[in-house]
Amino acid sequence: MKRIAIQGYPGCFHEEASRLFYEAGERTAGAEASVIDIIPCDTFDGLYSALEEGRADAAVMAVENTVSGGLVRNFELLRNHPWKIKGEIYLRIQQNLLALPGQRPEDIREVRTHYMAINQTRDFFERECPWIKVVESEDTAKSAAEVAREGLKGVGAVASLFAAKMYGLDVLRESIETYKQNFTRFVILDEGMDIPKERIDKASLCFTLPHTPGSLSHILTILSFYGMNLTRIQSLPIPGRSWQYFFYADICFETYDRYLQALSAVRPLVEDLQILGEYKTVL
Repeated sequence: MKRIAIQGYPGCFHEEASRLFYEAGERTAGAEASVIDIIPCDTFDGLYSALEEGRADAAVMAVENTVSGGLVRNFELLRNHPWKIKGEIYLRIQQNLLALPGQRPEDIREVRTHYMAINQTRDFFERECPWIKVVESEDTAKSAAEVAREGLKGVGAVASLFAAKMYGLDVLRESIETYKQNFTRFVILDEGMDIPKERIDKASLCFTLPHTPGSLSHILTILSFYGMNLTRIQSLPIPGRSWQYFFYADICFETYDRYLQALSAVRPLVEDLQILGEYKTVL
């Protein structure tokens, strides 16, 4: 039984992503499918605390979303802790209007959900259910659990189909998010995963650059020369160092040896290079 730390309440998207990754063998870059025990944490910092204190064997953490962008704080956590990325999974974020069995949309006067879910479904409520008051809550799945546990008639929740099944709620309206191409990328922090180098085809890096003209373009040119496919890059300010930045980059490649050659070529040109993870991409 592997203990997986997540941020959120049981039934949240983090748990769904964890089960999809660990309970299907092909998702784990060659690892066998396993039964997992979910360790819910209130915050992403708490997720790392669970790892540090030995209460969890691994963790699954969201890092970016196709609609709202990157989770900046989580990149800082990756940089400041020793656990490396060993895998990834992309989960389509489908939001649904849930309520107690027997309720109809016209019976609902209040809906509770996380603020991000509110942003993703605001158009639906304004257009189709303007009589419903949408109230911000701590977590999508926790809102669904409260409706079920407290038997709240006239109160709904916006959460996943996974949460609806877990808490025995009816789905009054399915897929009410504005943008249907809404995916969240989760990274897997699991030191117990041993990925053969011949299967590794993606790496996440963090580095800084000297404050000189053309420093970033030089790095990109070298990566391109070695056949590295830059799939993501984001800059974040370095506290206390005016106009200098951390660069977080994801690169994909065909062979691990070519990747090592690219790293050797860029090392003299960058500062504080950190490898946040080397793993098998799922795309």
